[in-house]
This record gives sequence, C-alpha cells and structure tokens, in this order.
Amino acid sequence: MTEKAKKIKMIVFDIDGTLTDGSIIIDSSGNESKKFSVKDGFAIAQAVLNGIICVIITGRESEVVKIRASELKITEVYQGIKDKAIKIREVAQKYNIKLEEIAYFGDDINDLPAFLISGFKGITADGAEELKDKADFISKKTGGNGAGREFVQFILTAQGIWEKIIKKYSGKNE
Repeated sequence: MTEKAKKIKMIVFDIDGTLTDGSIIIDSSGNESKKFSVKDGFAIAQAVLNGIICVIITGRESEVVKIRASELKITEVYQGIKDKAIKIREVAQKYNIKLEEIAYFGDDINDLPAFLISGFKGITADGAEELKDKADFISKKTGGNGAGREFVQFILTAQGIWEKIIKKYSGKNE
C-alpha cells in the first residue's frame, strides 16, 4: 500500500460523502450549504503546496464546491460529471500523468469506474461495501469528519512530505 502511495502525483476527490458527510442542506430560498472539515482542508492545501495536483470531480453541481476549491487552491474542479473515469483520463492526459500515479478518494457505487482505473484507491469508513474490497486505503473516519485528511496524510507520509510539514510548523525547518 505504501509503495502505491509513493507514486502519487495527483489526488482526485469526490465531494458528497467524502469531503462532506453527504448531507445536502437546502433552505426555503433554495440556497444550498455543505459542511467541510478544516482538517481535510489543511491536508489538501498542504498537498497542493507540495506539488501534488488535487482535483475535484463530482456528479452534482454546487457553488459551494467552487468556493471551497478556491479556498484550497484547487484549480481543477469538474462538476456535473456522470462518468468520472472519462474525466480522470482527460485530466491525466492534460498533466501527462499515468493512471497508476493517481489516487482517487470516493465513497459510493457511482465512484466505482473512477476507483477501478486509479492507482491508489481510498474510501471513507462509511463508504459503500462494494468499494471496500477494492480499496487500498479505508479511512477510520467517516466522510466530512477527517476521512480526507487521513487519506491525504497517508500519501504525504509515504512520500516523506508530512514530516517536512511537521518540521515547518514546529519551527524545525532545515
């Protein structure tokens, strides 16, 4: 598992159920809101800062996702995507990245095509059973509650990046 994580150059995230708890809140005026974990966000932002391309591919469309992606400096955001595997192949080609260098983090059956083509596959603790037997990484946490952080941190740790992040924040930069 660690060997696969060492190769990762791109991390692709589903949103609903992975970086959120899967709840979609719509008020009486039609305004949508979602709850994101700052812990997930910190790890994703660190991945971006350290040269890992982070991508959002989601089946739904939401202004909230655009805003959160912007906060995390994720420039590759694709919403309303029905076939995530096709979009992953397009983005991989754009960056000249092999599929085995892509990590995918999902939670449900609609993620299966993307899951199957990706080199390193992660799922939330509360993800669909149909994905768990195909996963390289199963988070101990549920979607929107630090699962994304666990996945990203595992990859960054395998690559020796997480240790550098800890040194930076502890004032022990070399």
